[in-house]
Amino acid sequence: MFETLALFENSIVAVLLLCIAVSIIGSLMLINRYGYIAASIAHGSYGGIGLALYFGFSILLGTTLFAIFLALLLAIITYKNPQRKDTLIGVIWAVGMSIGIVFVDLTPGYNANLMSFLFGDILMVPKEDLVFMGVVDTLLIFFVVFFYNRLLAIAYDRDFAYLRGINVKFFHFLTLFLIALTVVMSIRSVGLILIIALFSIPPFIAERFTNSLKSMILLSGILCLIFCFTGLYLSYILNISATAAIILVSAAAFSISFIKAKR
Repeated sequence: MFETLALFENSIVAVLLLCIAVSIIGSLMLINRYGYIAASIAHGSYGGIGLALYFGFSILLGTTLFAIFLALLLAIITYKNPQRKDTLIGVIWAVGMSIGIVFVDLTPGYNANLMSFLFGDILMVPKEDLVFMGVVDTLLIFFVVFFYNRLLAIAYDRDFAYLRGINVKFFHFLTLFLIALTVVMSIRSVGLILIIALFSIPPFIAERFTNSLKSMILLSGILCLIFCFTGLYLSYILNISATAAIILVSAAAFSISFIKAKR
């Protein structure tokens, strides 16, 4: 029993840290309708991986800088031109991934397994990534605790929040910046392709059973833990991919909640 827990030590810590981020950023994404923007940052971040491999520096550093660049670019575009944001978000999404693919192709002698960045592997999260995840979680907790009322006001009525003197533009930029950091911290665990599913499903279900942002964040964190540990257990006994198992467990819960809501 203890030997098994020791084997999954990093994975268990990664799940706990990941679920804190999912509960906070996922809830803010849902109430602000940032899902498509977050997906663009996640997929476009592949450009940072390609650049890091080609120029030979840290993939974590390259992905972080590129994701922040995309987040700030998207923040400017979506704030100044909200009428055409869907098209522009889609363009950035495609361009980012294309940059990554081109630079990976140009990297001489590169034969590492890129699937780990696209689909993740929560069983292979190194300790240095856990430190980065802990730092991002700390920033997210401070962000939501100190600015809770302002974030709530902006989410439910942006014009009213502006008239009340809240710096809506600053919080728009800061929220997308934190989404970029959260995407980067999750790449090794769930991968660029599957990140958005895990960020979306627990808050979506939690919203149906809660009546405040606080309770929504708390419940989505609990749901994330249940989905992740159930997925890890299934991957262990069935010898299948842990990340895929987590997403399928989440999707099954999403389907059940969606069908019940329709009745």
